Amino acid sequence: MGGIPHDHYEPKTKGEKWLDSRLPIVGLLYGTLMIPTPKNLNWMWIWGIVLTFTLALQIITGVVLAMHYVPDVDLAFARVEHIMRNVNGGHMIRYFHMNGASLFFVAVYAHIFRGLYYGSYKAPREVTWIIGMLIFLLMMGTAFMGYVLPWGQMSFHGTAVITGLFGAIPFVGESVQTWLLGASAVGQPALNRFFSLHYLLPFVIAGLVIVHIWAFHTTGNNNPTGVEVRRGSKAEAEKDTLPFWPYFVIKDLFALAIILAVFVAVVGFMPNYLGHPDNYIEANPLATPAHIVPEWYFLPFYAILRAFDNTVWVVIIAEWVSFGIIDAKFFGVLAMFGAIVVMALAPWLDTSSVRSGRYRPMFKWWFAILVVDFFILMWVGAMPAEGIYPIIALIASTYWFGYFLVILPLLGVIEKPLTPPATIEDDFNAHYGSKAASGETAASPAE
Repeated sequence: MGGIPHDHYEPKTKGEKWLDSRLPIVGLLYGTLMIPTPKNLNWMWIWGIVLTFTLALQIITGVVLAMHYVPDVDLAFARVEHIMRNVNGGHMIRYFHMNGASLFFVAVYAHIFRGLYYGSYKAPREVTWIIGMLIFLLMMGTAFMGYVLPWGQMSFHGTAVITGLFGAIPFVGESVQTWLLGASAVGQPALNRFFSLHYLLPFVIAGLVIVHIWAFHTTGNNNPTGVEVRRGSKAEAEKDTLPFWPYFVIKDLFALAIILAVFVAVVGFMPNYLGHPDNYIEANPLATPAHIVPEWYFLPFYAILRAFDNTVWVVIIAEWVSFGIIDAKFFGVLAMFGAIVVMALAPWLDTSSVRSGRYRPMFKWWFAILVVDFFILMWVGAMPAEGIYPIIALIASTYWFGYFLVILPLLGVIEKPLTPPATIEDDFNAHYGSKAASGETAASPAE
């Protein structure tokens, strides 16, 4: 399928022609900025620029922090304190980096759930969705490895718990865990490895982000209606689109400014709000914290990991069928990673012929429950695994898998969707009228 018809860069001066014939970087930037974008995008389409900015922020602040950090079990904690107390502006650089991880995950979760609601994973954007899921997995790995580096109590013992999960893999678990840590337990080799990978992976993520952007620039952007831009001619495409510059760039920058105002306020006035007090105590292998809690952005999947203990019937059956190979611990690991896999499989699990959730009455309710379910998993993941909390975690985990594996395929069969507008232009005119369509108002669309 060809791209959306649009103007291409034509070099005019001799210098531009010389550069374009050897390295068409200007044409690439022009094509990116001037790409025709569906004119009816709403405010849920601002998370891309937030994620791009935050990735750049994390790389820049991370490089500066690496100049002063020493990955040594005897010095790491003290070096973090040195950064905070003695390096000029060090406390702010660290707080921007530390809270930047939280902003990164706020934006990526909003980005993912927007895609799930508006069907951005459906054909022809399956590859774009899969690349996004790979970026998400790398983000989680990078964040986990970065959490180890301060070498506080929660860093050390959280690392021991999470890497211990790999030991649950049948037959090869112990070898995999030893290979990952570089030793039989968390120590100097693990700190060296995690520091190296934490430094490297953001650049891998940046490369995948470029591929991710390239992918949807090839297929075109999705929009709230799920209706594709008309591709018959340039004139038809122009009725459905506006150039990315200046309309959506200005809109995205405005949204970014508001989000950054909140972010800077958090960094300035409550930088440790999302941290754990135990991580301000130097790591002590002989003293385990009473309640090990990962960072908030891992909590939903941590809750799923803990939900499937040896009292759950599906775990009992799996253990019996596998002759004990799949025990409760390994089943929990499979469930945790499976929760991400089922999201990645959404393009093939969703059987509806209508892309956007805006025109799916039954889907809206089930999706709303999924969003609430995600926050319940996040909350229960921070609670101790006792009392009623394991029951809540199991119910919430069951719904998570049930939504993707049962509800989403069934809805495509039993649901009677509404009729989407014939074109993006029709939807835009219905919301903003003929004046906006004729260009008399340059306001960027928002739902």
